[in-house]
Amino acid sequence: MTTTTPPVTLDDVRDAAARLRSVAHRTPVLRSRTLDELVGAEVFLKCENFQRVGAFKFRGAYNAASRLTPEQLARGIAAYSSGNHAQAVALAARELGTTAVIVMPVDAPPSKRAATLGYGAEIVTYDRYTGDRVAIGEALAAERGLALIPPYEHPHVIAGQGTAALELLEEVGELGALIAPVGGGGLIAGSSTVAKGLHPDIRMIGVEPEAGDDTKRSLEAGRRISIPVPYTIADGQALHTPGELTFSVNRRLVDEIALVGDDEIRDAMRFAFERLKIVVEPSGATPLAALLTGRAGALPRRVGVIVSGGNVDAERFAELCGKRA
Repeated sequence: MTTTTPPVTLDDVRDAAARLRSVAHRTPVLRSRTLDELVGAEVFLKCENFQRVGAFKFRGAYNAASRLTPEQLARGIAAYSSGNHAQAVALAARELGTTAVIVMPVDAPPSKRAATLGYGAEIVTYDRYTGDRVAIGEALAAERGLALIPPYEHPHVIAGQGTAALELLEEVGELGALIAPVGGGGLIAGSSTVAKGLHPDIRMIGVEPEAGDDTKRSLEAGRRISIPVPYTIADGQALHTPGELTFSVNRRLVDEIALVGDDEIRDAMRFAFERLKIVVEPSGATPLAALLTGRAGALPRRVGVIVSGGNVDAERFAELCGKRA
């Protein structure tokens, strides 16, 4: 009999949690009676918008960066990202006393670009619709001798992201379902590893924007499917194909993918602000949108939701959340 060892295990996530304990925030879990009544379930919101850099990405970036050798840290770190991973690697590098060079799309949100620069990183830009960020990042890292930390295609990154779900389940106990946004797949891969490891019967639901349904298509096909780079307000989920490593995890552990439209994402952002009193960026609002629209399907009694981030500047937030005609 041939057995395949998973790239990330529950023990890997627990090890990452120990490494992050004194560095990352243990983010709050919020409840809302109004939300519970609207969706017919007890909903537990793990608010990673209160994490350092404003998103869950710091968990994976620091877990990976902190394992580099002194020689690697002395040379510096490279990464590619539309924003949140960029900030996370930049801050992790600063915390570890090294430097970071980040490949970012030229149309990345200005607030994310400014924050990345503020953490001390150098930025190299590219056009996300014509350029290959992976190839650019790998070439840059090779040219400068930098350690490359990708946003999701790395077991230590995935394990770090899974610590958000680990904290949630430690705090609230067993859940019938856990809902998380899906971009490259690292967050839900880490979350699924934890959730299924602790509670095998839990239902894992990923959420993508309708325009960026590469993971849904891939899971249905049983292989990685590429689509054109999507145009969506959920910039953190504007990817064209799932990661190879993350897909190997998600095809085993994710039960289904729900899709939400940009207008539904806007409505969820507005609901979070008006009723929950929190600011959530578009990618972070997709799981809430799936709940509010019923796209997540019939729900069990207790549901967990990972609100992945809150990095949106005031002007863009007002634009996105303004009432539609």
